[in-house]
Amino acid sequence: MSDTPSVRMENASFSYPGGKAGVFDITLDIAPGELIVCIGPSGCGKTTLLKLIAGFLPCTAGRVRLGGEDVTGASVRARQCGIVFQSYALFPHMSVWENVAYPLRVRDIALVERRRRAEAMLDMVGLGGYGERLPAALSGGQQQRVALARALVFKPRALLLDEPLSALDAATRITMRDEVRRIQKQQNIASLLITHDQDEALSLADRIAVLRDGRLVQVAPPQELYDRPADAFVASFVGRANLIDGTVAAPDAVDTPLGRIATPAHSLPVGAAVRLLVRPEKIQPAAAPDGENVFAATVLHDRFFGASREIELAVGQGMLKIDTTTREVIAHVHVPRQAVQFLPTH
Repeated sequence: MSDTPSVRMENASFSYPGGKAGVFDITLDIAPGELIVCIGPSGCGKTTLLKLIAGFLPCTAGRVRLGGEDVTGASVRARQCGIVFQSYALFPHMSVWENVAYPLRVRDIALVERRRRAEAMLDMVGLGGYGERLPAALSGGQQQRVALARALVFKPRALLLDEPLSALDAATRITMRDEVRRIQKQQNIASLLITHDQDEALSLADRIAVLRDGRLVQVAPPQELYDRPADAFVASFVGRANLIDGTVAAPDAVDTPLGRIATPAHSLPVGAAVRLLVRPEKIQPAAAPDGENVFAATVLHDRFFGASREIELAVGQGMLKIDTTTREVIAHVHVPRQAVQFLPTH
């Protein structure tokens, strides 16, 4: 990927009437060929952020640049972004190839050329030979491919996708994740995808941007985001998490409702209030009742998923969530010292 971002937001803000909702002081770069997936709770500003890049909403502060050009005051059309919305918005009376070619038609591209480019784009998305069909004759996944082809046919500066897979059934969604990723990389286009689906974000993204109350909380590659969340909000929002409040008891131990937990060495003062993170998959069933960070446990809830189980356990005066593949009865659990992370308490 190039060092020069295709998309750059510089301290960009937008406030809806009343001033409480919107996005605030957003700085974000998207490099050529990079796919950033934006996640966050409903109402956090994900779609607003996308609309600021596309030009559907004006910045009340800050700037938007595309390919190095300041487009803060430019129209939607002048920004030249390819956009795919949740509804796909295909014209029902137009054939598939005419739908794909529509952006070329409004740009006064000659009929023969727009037909050629539309058919080439349909081949790329795996719909060669479907050009004469009407959208109603296609499945949801096929319609999504048509919408993606239409967004890319005019060689946009950036690709913006707002919940593009949410209307599909679960199996088709998984297939289309791979297709979106393949096509996006093949086109080497800077892309922003909005989703509520964390699995989608973790499996698709080069980097994930987490929004909360209109502000960026953390932007990082998926593994870094999961393994080293910036705070308790990110830790609990991305994946399952055990967040454990406690008090420092020693340079390598914390007193918690579960009991005393041995931790990696730290420099926090004794008596300091801390919050610990332990991911459920790192907690192990224990065969024996003794050992470091081994706790007696009582099963509260046991959800069986075939290859794995998600179990909630009463431990001491607290509770732990674990993810495990064991089929055995669990009476004790082991929390490995190195699985314990300290989170900021602010």
